[in-house]
Amino acid sequence: MKKVLITGITGFVGNHLASHLLSQKEYEVIGTYRSESGLDSLGGIKEKIRLTRLDLQDAPAVEKVITSEKPDYIFHLAAQASPAKSFTTPVETMTNNIVSEFSLLETLKKNELTGIRVLIISTGEIYGMVTTTDIPVDEETPLRPASPYAVSKIAQDYLSLQYHLAYKLDIIRLRPFNHIGPGQKEGFVVADFAKQIAEIEKDKKEPVISVGNLDAKRDFTDVRDMVKSYELALQKGKSGDVYNIGSGKSRKIDDILQMLLSFSSKKIDVNVDHSRFRPIDVPEIICDCSKFHYLTGWKSEIPFEKTLQDILDYWRKIV
Repeated sequence: MKKVLITGITGFVGNHLASHLLSQKEYEVIGTYRSESGLDSLGGIKEKIRLTRLDLQDAPAVEKVITSEKPDYIFHLAAQASPAKSFTTPVETMTNNIVSEFSLLETLKKNELTGIRVLIISTGEIYGMVTTTDIPVDEETPLRPASPYAVSKIAQDYLSLQYHLAYKLDIIRLRPFNHIGPGQKEGFVVADFAKQIAEIEKDKKEPVISVGNLDAKRDFTDVRDMVKSYELALQKGKSGDVYNIGSGKSRKIDDILQMLLSFSSKKIDVNVDHSRFRPIDVPEIICDCSKFHYLTGWKSEIPFEKTLQDILDYWRKIV
């Protein structure tokens, strides 16, 4: 069996990735987490994972874990992952995302662990303010970051490339576009919509849903499809290369809201709350995933309507 280390395993994507890898019955899964409060999110898979509490900004602690475990693969997922939050916590976002990666890369460099294959998760957000001529966005599209989060992920992306080039580390970079699914926390648009609808259905909130910019169009992929691409990237990706991951379709935020509202029997009004708007927002973005598709055959498969229904049902269970 291959030994896999997932940083940030209690996060939204880490949880789904761990579940997917365990279902393959080909991997021994080790996970790092930062806070005890997140462990409950692992549910029934918790007992199948070897868990280590770790502050990734603590370089000696990171070195101790990696050199003792010597995993075959590392999925580096741990990060401050909210573009919206990064506008209010830019220094924290930059420090957390960049310093944590330095700890990981320096350990691999210092101990000459070139046999460990590492997946660095960047983001489609790094393309930022794309023009209409850029769409669909491929890996050669110029970077025009529109949030501190995007800047931090550019740093992660290019930092890992530099370590690959200079120190021959076996690193693959992915740039996933928006991904959604059951288990995603507040602070992300679809989860926020679903939570409010679930609260209204249980009479915990007035029948009014507060929203931000409904005109933006984004490329959404179900997280359960997304984590399959992560596994394929480590299996088939070219060392040092970078790949966009997305559905290849854009969806207007207002259309997503209306679809979620159609799943509820409640009469719900919509209130546009300008405090929810970002200082700058990209009108539309669509992922060109052809490079990765030609390499691996991956494409998104879960119907969008099912994704939204599963998200709403998740919130109905927990509010």
